Amino acid sequence: MEFSLQQDASQLDTAASLILPLTLAQDGSTPITSDALKRADVLLNGAISHAIASGDLSGKFKVSQLFLNAGSGPDRILVIGTGTADKLNGRKYGQLVQSAWAKISTNPGAHVANLLTTADSQALDISSKVRLTVESMVQACYRFDQFKTDNKDDPTNNTQATTMALAAGTETQTQLEQSVATATAMDLCRDLGNLPGNVCTPNFLAEQGHKLAASSSKVTTQVLEEAEMETLGMHSLLSVGKGSAEPSKLIVINYQGGEESARPHVLVGKGITFDSGGISIKPGAAMDEMKYDMCGAASVIGAMQAVINMDLKANVVAIVASAENMPSSTASKPGDIYTTMSGKTVEVLNTDAEGRLVLCDALTYAERFNPKTVVDVATLTGACIIALGHHTSAVLSNDDQFAASIMTAGKQAFDQAWQLPMGDEYQEQLDSNFADLGNIGGRSAGTITAACFLSRFTQSYTWAHLDIAGTAWTSGAKKGSTGRCVPLLVQHLVNQV
Repeated sequence: MEFSLQQDASQLDTAASLILPLTLAQDGSTPITSDALKRADVLLNGAISHAIASGDLSGKFKVSQLFLNAGSGPDRILVIGTGTADKLNGRKYGQLVQSAWAKISTNPGAHVANLLTTADSQALDISSKVRLTVESMVQACYRFDQFKTDNKDDPTNNTQATTMALAAGTETQTQLEQSVATATAMDLCRDLGNLPGNVCTPNFLAEQGHKLAASSSKVTTQVLEEAEMETLGMHSLLSVGKGSAEPSKLIVINYQGGEESARPHVLVGKGITFDSGGISIKPGAAMDEMKYDMCGAASVIGAMQAVINMDLKANVVAIVASAENMPSSTASKPGDIYTTMSGKTVEVLNTDAEGRLVLCDALTYAERFNPKTVVDVATLTGACIIALGHHTSAVLSNDDQFAASIMTAGKQAFDQAWQLPMGDEYQEQLDSNFADLGNIGGRSAGTITAACFLSRFTQSYTWAHLDIAGTAWTSGAKKGSTGRCVPLLVQHLVNQV
């Protein structure tokens, strides 16, 4: 799908499909107030007015009617209710776009003109509506059917989507381009997450890094193999993959889009391509979903794809710590002690708390880039789901101001995160009788103690940790990767320029 921005509504009659908003007034009436609706009503010989008068169509949220037009103008005209302007927030607007698209997606035609951005909303400006329109339409079009033998061609692949934005300026056009880059990156993130663990291995993730380097002269990718990591003292990271036949990898993707001397912003992603739990093995139910334990890596790789597509004027480094956590005679055992790259020793009290073991060495490795900021992203703790559910990611940081900026980026991107505390009293839960620290801190405050563990390796720079265990994928009948937190990461990087 290709997206464009248009200001002149008079040119939209050439579209194959037209999507028009119908706003519900505060008094409950549904007047046809916009010029586009009036013109559509004329094209349809008053059919819209008649549908409203008869009660078949109202401005109530997501109540819609599809009109087929045998005369001049669009072949299909969809009118959909937006509710009242004071209730149309970002979440509802995204639902509105997806609902509208579902009505015409089986036969959208070559050109869809989408005027939903003209809907009245007290909460959303035009740039926000453009962002949500693009990202919601791409999400609605997403399919992962490459392993189905009867998959069919998607009729939307060649559709051109025009987004109406009255009084749009340079800022809105920039937002459109950023949103297209973000939405494309989210699809990449979804694909990587949805791939099975026998396909998406640490080596496969390394190949994605090389593909990014091949796509841009501003990108270089280095893949550290196990022997190199051994030399660097990354025994904590290497301990996680000891039980697997798949070699662990540290993937470093370096994008130079800013001044050569400018300090980079670093993203670090957890890339456990399958997490059985190791010797501390997980229950069998829903273990297939542990292929999603590399969604932190997927979001970081996706964000780098967006950075390249936007030609961002900044230096960005992505570090992916990737391994497969399996039980075998060579696997790590509870009670084993390993020395990290930093020199600190860790007692592995639970082999299923493996994400922090790979991340701590990656975070130490990040020091060599003299980073301006570091954000790590990980499906780290089930405790995060208990704390925040499946709607909001957790952010913890060694700098409250930086944490606030991450939350601001999340609000701008409609990819929400919320800060949890990380005081010294939580650090004490990591005390070990035999090593510098244990890799778990007990049942209470599991998300916080996991971040406390990581904070021991981030003392030389400004750092934030994003726990996306509750937001990276959905379970049940609609199981699949969500593409989060690519929007937050992209907005965070855009805000640094």
